[in-house]
Amino acid sequence: MAFDMSYCLSWRVAVEANNARAWRTVPAQCVRYVEDYMLGGQYCRDLDTVVDQICVYINGITAASDGMDAWILDVDDTCLSNTLYYKDRHFGGDPFDPMAFKSWALRGISPAILAVLRLYGRLIEKGFKVFLITGRDEEVFYLSTEHNLHAQGFIGYERLIMRSAEYRGVAATVFKSAMRKQLVAEGFRIRGNVGDQWSDLLGDCTGDRFFKIPNPMYFVP
Repeated sequence: MAFDMSYCLSWRVAVEANNARAWRTVPAQCVRYVEDYMLGGQYCRDLDTVVDQICVYINGITAASDGMDAWILDVDDTCLSNTLYYKDRHFGGDPFDPMAFKSWALRGISPAILAVLRLYGRLIEKGFKVFLITGRDEEVFYLSTEHNLHAQGFIGYERLIMRSAEYRGVAATVFKSAMRKQLVAEGFRIRGNVGDQWSDLLGDCTGDRFFKIPNPMYFVP
């Protein structure tokens, strides 16, 4: 289907600005546009711009000597890319298939998002404690996710926090808010928070700054 560049660009801006919510698939007329965006270079340029802005912020702050200054990073399509998975599903044009995604995630072959991997290294180098918080089910995905992260260079993080049985079926915003509140209760100061979904960033204890990674392929409430 031919796409209307102007409409699809406006739709993507609405997604990134959190004005478009609770959408289930990329509009049919925008599937080719999203494919071009993800593979044609603009996505990588946008990623680099976000990370550049994060680095400007990082350069202006210092991790305290008590080791309690923390950053939070999401995993899926923040640290690890699922673009190869979504390529076979029309870049979000098909409805989400939980069993197919489970099979993909259990393989543990998602490549690192290189701009975020560089950011991760910079955070570790500056002495921040990095927590990875993901909505993946802990019982099902812990080993494959840990292996995938380590294989892609995400080594030295403070803790990988995944969805326990207590939070199954709970909205991502609620789950991630609860995990951040727990960290704050432990005495950590959240200096920054990075994710590709607004549900990674909104809610309680969001931190001093948060930064949105682009993702027009799916919406997680």
